[in-house]
Amino acid sequence: MILHQQDCLAADAKLERLRAQLREIGSAAVAFSSGVDSTFLLRVAHEELGDRVVAVTIRSHAFPKRELDEAAAFCRAESVRHEIIDSEELDIPGFVENPPDRCYHCKKSLFSKLLAFARENGLVAVVEGSNKDDEDDYRPGRRAIRELGILSPLHDVGLTKAEIRALSKNMGLSTADKPSFACLASRFPYGERITAAGLKRVERAEQWLMGAGLGLRQLRVRSHGDMARIEVPPDEIPRIAAHASEIAAALKSFGFAYVALDLQGYRTGSLNEILHNQKANNLSL
Repeated sequence: MILHQQDCLAADAKLERLRAQLREIGSAAVAFSSGVDSTFLLRVAHEELGDRVVAVTIRSHAFPKRELDEAAAFCRAESVRHEIIDSEELDIPGFVENPPDRCYHCKKSLFSKLLAFARENGLVAVVEGSNKDDEDDYRPGRRAIRELGILSPLHDVGLTKAEIRALSKNMGLSTADKPSFACLASRFPYGERITAAGLKRVERAEQWLMGAGLGLRQLRVRSHGDMARIEVPPDEIPRIAAHASEIAAALKSFGFAYVALDLQGYRTGSLNEILHNQKANNLSL
């Protein structure tokens, strides 16, 4: 997204406040997923704090290998110390059952491990990449972050996703136009049990679609029992429909019995829509 001149000046001012805040923190472990926000945060933190910054990535069933590989490659290129912590969300109470507050339980467990890592390595804080726009969606994980005292400097200075992308582009970061990503557990409707096999099936399906030569970048494969529901931007729906037989055969080979295309197209947090509808219905009673 291109920012107008006045918006660029506002983004630059926020960037300077971010730099000042990071200098004040002094040292930090950066929760690093290789996504747009955490990559930007890590670059700025490393510029300000040097070797007093450590990038920490959680390796688990819910985190695709391609993202882990990208995180490692970025840290090598930037000469940032990178640590990988193995974790298993499937062992976290309240995760497998997939309740609406699943993300709270997961974040509470994972960030507790990051806090322990920071203490063991003499780092003052753990910082993560939530931005101002994250206020607009249902994100129970934010509650866990606040409870643990994790810092969210991008959010604190008011940086939006569009501003982070624009600033990333100015810095030459390849993630400036990287599609948004969320952990693979977000592909399952609340109440549908999450398993290692289910997470792997979704990962394989999305990886195949991105590598099938269809030019797809922003997509989701939502898992509804034996059915895969594909979300792509509305203008790419005809492209998916034109390759329907090929796509259906591939996803069925990964274990899905049915393959559907969502005619509303890709949208962030589509599985939260049922929560919003339930809330609206309750209010109308």
